[in-house]
Amino acid sequence: MGAEALSGAGGARPRRSGAGSTRAGTGRGGTGAGGGAGRTGAGGAGSGRAGAGLTKSGKPRPGTGGYGKRKLEGKGPTPPAAMRPGHPAQRRASAAGGNESRDRRQGDDHGSSFSPTGPYMSSASFRSSGSSPARSSGSSGSTGSSGSTRSSGRALRGSGDSAEFVAGRNSVVESLRAGIPAAVLYVGTRVQHDDRISEAIKLAADRGIAVLEAGAAELDRHTGGALHQGLALRVPPYDYAHPDDLLARAADAGQLPLIAALDGVTDPRNLGAVVRSAAAFGAHGVVVPGRRGAGVTAGAWKASAGALARVPVARAVNLARALQAYREAGVFLAGLDAAGDTGIRDLELATAPLALVIGSEGRGLSRIVAQTCDVLVRIPVAARTESLNAGVAAGIALYEVAAVRSRLA
Repeated sequence: MGAEALSGAGGARPRRSGAGSTRAGTGRGGTGAGGGAGRTGAGGAGSGRAGAGLTKSGKPRPGTGGYGKRKLEGKGPTPPAAMRPGHPAQRRASAAGGNESRDRRQGDDHGSSFSPTGPYMSSASFRSSGSSPARSSGSSGSTGSSGSTRSSGRALRGSGDSAEFVAGRNSVVESLRAGIPAAVLYVGTRVQHDDRISEAIKLAADRGIAVLEAGAAELDRHTGGALHQGLALRVPPYDYAHPDDLLARAADAGQLPLIAALDGVTDPRNLGAVVRSAAAFGAHGVVVPGRRGAGVTAGAWKASAGALARVPVARAVNLARALQAYREAGVFLAGLDAAGDTGIRDLELATAPLALVIGSEGRGLSRIVAQTCDVLVRIPVAARTESLNAGVAAGIALYEVAAVRSRLA
């Protein structure tokens, strides 16, 4: 009896000890360790089954997440850069595809109210008629003004810079009044509305421009941290023409070509002023270099007062080669230079196909471009005046050429 009682007591004590160890396991290991001990009973079996994701003491193994590395699955091979979302190569591929689809959509729609290619026939249709002056010149007509093959030059058609944003209430309202083509008007969510915001929303709605609300952080990101005052206008990239298109435009109108080319002009407002003068005096377009020169931006649209919708701007990869291609097509080149030998009113080439080349206000024409010109002309100014603004000089020269042609007509 004593032995049995002792045995029974001894058997009861291990059960109490097991229960105690379970509680102790719960206290030491937290919820995970206590749960493991409760499921596996009292000890040895639980530590054996927990080896995949738990330590011997019942704690989760660090770095495995409780599953073990055999449970992890690979993501497969790394996709090409053009297929990775957010990668620069993927963005370039998407932009190229969007430009091609946009060109196809615009193939039969040249009458858009704000399309810069609307007023003139595309160079593709002009070349199909067999009357392209650049092709009739023979030697370098297939090279084009960009200095590369015609097919690679055509790849530039429709390519523009990234979208721009006009920031600030006054700037946005003035841009909408001037008819600048815009895609989206962003209005701050927690800004106090005034007459300018109300007018901007009304002008955008009348023109079919989307109006979206945006937070302060989003407006700061779009405008690059500029003082937007809760209002920003997104301007889409400009569709540049090809330099040959300007000759095609003159041929379609049955007129002598008159083209303005800018060399080293970096202020978009000067570009807008030149385009405005070109529209006023009958020029057929403006050529700008692809690098180190102003492009069509929101500031250029604003300075042109809507003239960019009527006068095309062509972009050349190499301006000197573009001008050389014009020479081979029968167009004379006249560069504006303060040290020129011929006054603008004495320019006999005004009655011939002509391209006026305007340099920057500070450095003037570059050496290579000046050597390409047939003649250097000057605008007489007072002795105390060093130079004229590029936009002003272009306006004076275009007016004098237009005056000579009108007298002959």
